[in-house]
Amino acid sequence: MKYKCLIVDDEPLACEIIESYLAKFDDFALVAKVYNALDAFQLIRNKTIDLVFLDIQMPKISGIDFLKTLQNHPQIIITTAYREYAVESFELDVLDYLIKPVSFERFMSAIDRFYKLNSRPFNESGANTKEQDSQAYFYVKENKRMVKIELSKILYVESIKDYVKIHCEGISVITKMPISNLESKLPESEYLRIHRSFIVNIDKINSYTSYSIIAAGKELPIGRSYKNNIIALLNQKGI
Repeated sequence: MKYKCLIVDDEPLACEIIESYLAKFDDFALVAKVYNALDAFQLIRNKTIDLVFLDIQMPKISGIDFLKTLQNHPQIIITTAYREYAVESFELDVLDYLIKPVSFERFMSAIDRFYKLNSRPFNESGANTKEQDSQAYFYVKENKRMVKIELSKILYVESIKDYVKIHCEGISVITKMPISNLESKLPESEYLRIHRSFIVNIDKINSYTSYSIIAAGKELPIGRSYKNNIIALLNQKGI
């Protein structure tokens, strides 16, 4: 699973530099390069984006004002020639703040920070060992604190309007996030979307019928549009 990235900058050369840096990491896929925040807004609304490289001084609307319009934004790394917006940017929950011209070493540091928050240990090739996968985790915000979620302990995920409730072994965490954003953080081979409101850890499935799944003692509905693919996959796995 690759992290999906978006570059937002009105300077073509700056875009090319970030694109060339990203190309050195197998874990990232560039979805698009856009030159203003309005185009970025449409992309973020219609596609799953995990990481945005965002300039500040742009036509139509600045990067800062753009950030203020987003309620549930992807991870943001600011790339700018201006130092004076750093405090305001971090107050808007950006991941990192890079000053142009951005060196590759400084870029690597920002990517390392992204990995630490999104479960994968830093590796320029993007490779993970099975041992590393078993220790994978990410953080979500619940109220004002960041809560560590270990992938192996997730039982199932439930969507509740603008929030998701992550049911884990011994704990449940509620965070404001679309379920599709959380789905993008989970390995496809281990977690299964069974309904527009539910994702389940495949290892926790006890039994199933054509209309529901029992996982960790909880009966969860199977959505009609998901039914055929789910039954075929579970049969293939011998569950």
